[in-house]
Amino acid sequence: MCEFFFHILEQAWNHPTKRWKKIAIQHLLKGFLRLSSNDIFQAATANSNKISLFIKLCDQYPLAFDIIWALSFNSVIVTQLQLDQSFTAKLVQLDLQASDENIRKSVNGILWNLNLNHEENIASDNSHEKKFDIMISYSHKDKQICKQLYEELIRVGYRVWIDFDQMYGNVMDAMVEAIEQSRTIMICMSEQYQRSNYCRAEAQYAFQKQLNMVPILLQKHYKPDGWLAFLISSLLYVDFTKHEYSKALDMLMKEFKMADARNKISTTSVQPKLNNIELLDVSSCLSQPPSQPITFPEHVQDWTDTHVQKWLSENNLPQMARILSDTDGLSLIYFSEYIIKNEPQIILSLLQQDSLRRINESVSLIEISRFRSLIERRNLATFVSTKQLKQVERNTTDSNYLTSCNII
Repeated sequence: MCEFFFHILEQAWNHPTKRWKKIAIQHLLKGFLRLSSNDIFQAATANSNKISLFIKLCDQYPLAFDIIWALSFNSVIVTQLQLDQSFTAKLVQLDLQASDENIRKSVNGILWNLNLNHEENIASDNSHEKKFDIMISYSHKDKQICKQLYEELIRVGYRVWIDFDQMYGNVMDAMVEAIEQSRTIMICMSEQYQRSNYCRAEAQYAFQKQLNMVPILLQKHYKPDGWLAFLISSLLYVDFTKHEYSKALDMLMKEFKMADARNKISTTSVQPKLNNIELLDVSSCLSQPPSQPITFPEHVQDWTDTHVQKWLSENNLPQMARILSDTDGLSLIYFSEYIIKNEPQIILSLLQQDSLRRINESVSLIEISRFRSLIERRNLATFVSTKQLKQVERNTTDSNYLTSCNII
């Protein structure tokens, strides 16, 4: 299907009228813009190396810059763009000289994804002196309800950052500064939010910086997927479409109180200096007892996170061991199944984000390849069926319940 879309766009571009069966390129590009935020479409674009087609269209059709910005969230496409030195030079020039504000915003966003315009003097997130308690990240389509929520938060004493007027100038630097100066980010989820390049950049940067994230759902019959589902996968969200406004607002306030508590714990957990005396590393002064060999259970689903760590280390996968630091055997099987059954570009993009968030390193393509080879050789993705896995989980739950009853 994607190949067909690219085919008709190329046909229109090469036709003297710049149309395909009476459909103007401008209308085709609007369709591509809706598709461009989809992870599968991004992977297809990367596989066929069609980013060059959109580069050709930029001069005559500025909407192509928006499409390239959306596509540049894919790590493979980032590499393809970085290799095109003439285009990156053009982007840098446009960022400085373009008179069209929309083009400048898109160009600024592309350069940000290519790591070509990151400011070095942005305030460090290690500082505990934050100007804002909450940052509201939202699509301007949802401005009315977000303004209402902003006023409620201000009323109860929170310091809140929100962009009501759609920022001008270097929007990415302004976004970074806002995130660096906030303790918690409220993600206002809707279909338009998920499609927005700016909202995606904002949410992913907050995710990388490990801000407390409080997601809320604003649109009926909408379910987050793709990159947004990945970001909130471990979080509970407040559903403003399911509950009455007053009840949802009360639930939201409770979420912020819990976020406040987590922030206080993180700021008080920093080790203080004691009379300016450096503490000695006691472990370096003591002899370490010889490590005991680890016995692996027969079934992978019975492995603990220690077994998983040992297995990854023994197979020379140090980076994967750090990324999967809290993964047990059952989680490893699910993870392996996900890697085998999904598009490689999607997996690479998601792993890249998780690696940056967890260990602040770009993921090693060589190590991912070795890991995939290893799970295929061990048949981890098909080690047990999903039905069997669910039975294992039920048995574990039943066992824990019986143990609790015996104790009582």
